[in-house]
Amino acid sequence: MIQLKHIDQLYGGSQILWDLDLDIPEGSCTCIMGRNGVGKTTLLKCLMGLLPIKKGEILINGIDFTKKSAETRARNGIGYVPQGRDIFPLLTVEENLRTGLAARNDNSNKIPDRVFELFPVLYDMMHRRGGDLSGGQQQQLAIGRALVVEPTVLILDEPNEGIQPNIVKQIGDVITHLNEQDGMTVVLVEQKLTFARRVGKNFRLMEKGRIVASGEMEALSEDLIAQYLAV
Repeated sequence: MIQLKHIDQLYGGSQILWDLDLDIPEGSCTCIMGRNGVGKTTLLKCLMGLLPIKKGEILINGIDFTKKSAETRARNGIGYVPQGRDIFPLLTVEENLRTGLAARNDNSNKIPDRVFELFPVLYDMMHRRGGDLSGGQQQQLAIGRALVVEPTVLILDEPNEGIQPNIVKQIGDVITHLNEQDGMTVVLVEQKLTFARRVGKNFRLMEKGRIVASGEMEALSEDLIAQYLAV
């Protein structure tokens, strides 16, 4: 269970999150949705420890992570795939994946076989530079790097942004497999309604830095879509 309680967050003098409360059930796949600029990416960065919060608590399985670093959160089983992927373009695929090993608790220097089972293309391209991969392949690499720590929680920020349709489907299949077969808790920001409905079990809608609606994905009505998602 992930709980964010009464979160306030300021960035550059402007307040982004306002007394935000959020519950993520263990083992769920929860989609954070909302129009551009409502604070979705900021929320994920606060959850990962990449941005400080002014007020509030962040609890994961009852443990207070509010003031813990992003590295500590990674070592405690939280994987993060940022918007835009942020791979290292001059490093090879293997070197990119190995950067994730530093966040493991067991000091293992071996990339888990599971990464290549989910994304065989990464094995085939181990010695190619990250910057030479297509956008979809880079996204697979970014997800694979997060999976190197063998997380129990996976956070993804718009994993389908700028990705070709065939890889969007593959990423959706991987997310569903990780969630349903491996029992991984997944939290993702997603703009594409079709994809969110396909992979998500729950939704949380944001507006003006707050969670304004939540429920099981089947309860995401046309009225809610029109009120909080339509542009």
